[in-house]
Amino acid sequence: MKTRVLISILITICICSCNFLDYDESTHYKKENVFSTFDRTKQFLTNIYSYIPECYGTVGGALRSAACDEAVFIESLSAVQSFNNGTWSAVNTLDTRWDYFNAIRSVNIFLEEVEGQTFDDLKNNQDYKEIMAQFYFYPFEARFLRAYFYFELARRYGDIPLITTVLTDEEANKLTRTPFDQVIRFIVDECDAIAPELPINYKSITQAETGRATRGMAMALKSKALLYAASPLFNTSNDKTKWEIAAQAAADLIKNAGNFGYYPLPPLSNLWNKNYTTNNELILGVMKSESNAFEWQNFPIGIEGGGNTGHCPVQNLVDAFEMKNTGLPVDPMAGYEEVDPDFDPQNPYVGRDPRLGASIVVNNSVWVYNLPIEIWQGGRSGKPVNYATSTGYYLKKYVDGSTSLKAGNTNSKRHVWMIMRYSEILLNYAEAMVEAYSDYNYKTAELPLTAKEAVDLVRGRSGVGMPPFPSTLSLDEFKLKLRNERKVEMAFEDQRFWDIRRWKIASQTTNIYGVDIEKTGDNMFNYTKVLVEKRIFSDNMYLYPIPQSELYINQELTQNPGWNK
Repeated sequence: MKTRVLISILITICICSCNFLDYDESTHYKKENVFSTFDRTKQFLTNIYSYIPECYGTVGGALRSAACDEAVFIESLSAVQSFNNGTWSAVNTLDTRWDYFNAIRSVNIFLEEVEGQTFDDLKNNQDYKEIMAQFYFYPFEARFLRAYFYFELARRYGDIPLITTVLTDEEANKLTRTPFDQVIRFIVDECDAIAPELPINYKSITQAETGRATRGMAMALKSKALLYAASPLFNTSNDKTKWEIAAQAAADLIKNAGNFGYYPLPPLSNLWNKNYTTNNELILGVMKSESNAFEWQNFPIGIEGGGNTGHCPVQNLVDAFEMKNTGLPVDPMAGYEEVDPDFDPQNPYVGRDPRLGASIVVNNSVWVYNLPIEIWQGGRSGKPVNYATSTGYYLKKYVDGSTSLKAGNTNSKRHVWMIMRYSEILLNYAEAMVEAYSDYNYKTAELPLTAKEAVDLVRGRSGVGMPPFPSTLSLDEFKLKLRNERKVEMAFEDQRFWDIRRWKIASQTTNIYGVDIEKTGDNMFNYTKVLVEKRIFSDNMYLYPIPQSELYINQELTQNPGWNK
């Protein structure tokens, strides 16, 4: 059976089916025309999938990684810089996703219109049973998408309107904000309701397509939503019950991981830009058609054929990668263990966690066209070359180094943006367990792993092989080391930007560091840590402002604290 990749064709379908999404009484396609045919019904649902966000170019052409302590975006005029200099506001919004309410409205329309639909005109077709087998899942897929969009809205804005029916404009413009916890409860209830109805995968469905909502996606979304609800930003009283519920939600998926195909974890080399077949731990991702746009943006300056530097990983992140043999940190400020005595600051990339080399291009490492990347002062890709990295590093994760940009010999590669994967669930579980039970060795029949065992699974994957967490850590040291592990494992996957907010530590991450590199001889360099940026963060920035344009339209909405100025 040939498997089709749904997400990779969303843009094409969106173009050809936009009339089906935007129908009204004056358009050529009335809703009875849209939902009376199977193909148009499917196109309508596929259009809703197209709202699922990808990391690339999220804000002013940049990843959200450039708005936290993962990276600096080289283009100073990019809108992402407003996150860092404090110039965003309810009028000058960033990363506004209020348009997810359009997607939610489409889901509500879809659910209302397809109820009871049997496509009688197809009953005599040989493939009618196969068509209806596909169609059976569509309402549950739509409900998953609606729950996912509500999560995206809630983590940005906190309290938001909760809409589950098709409203008139007048009704929509009188809505008030539903408390965050109620929105999370809706998401969780939806996931609980639809998970048993969704398939583990679509391999047994005729014309199977990967990327469609599955049981694992619903369970993972539940885990993620409950983790946020338990976190300090939204759980101001540190209610332990919320952490317990979050731990159980992750445990429910962990117990099914083998059956769902997420475990054992694939090798490190199978993570980046791999599809659901090759990267079996991928739960939800956006697969794009072949392109070299991300390489044009992020290849180092000075590379033959082009390269615009793009995202420059920061020293703050590089310092988070521990030593391979001991698992000890290299950063004196790590706070959970002493620095590895064998770490040499003037030979800083030797003996480090293999994930460093897989995620970040360091000085003199061999990469594109099998050439060393010369980041030192005066090197091919170093200062004072215009647009050379400002931090001393280049991005490697998601960037396909086998891409050629050479004139007359260009090629393109597929990119897969990971939104949820199984390692995240293991880290969610470890965090919730240790916060709920204050013991990283605690487990029960219903909670089958200890927090330590869960994080050790992530560190022990093939190609990583980092030492287990030591059993001598204090509770606070374990929590700090676990946060560091999440920072390393999930780097550039659109996790850190949100983690520092839900943990309420963003104000501690405003000093952004890089490294100046001086070449002192053949393969000999002097490394000096330098302050690159001092960013601005205030407490009101933990939540996004409601766009002022929406407040003008609906005067029943209220603004988030600190944004009325």
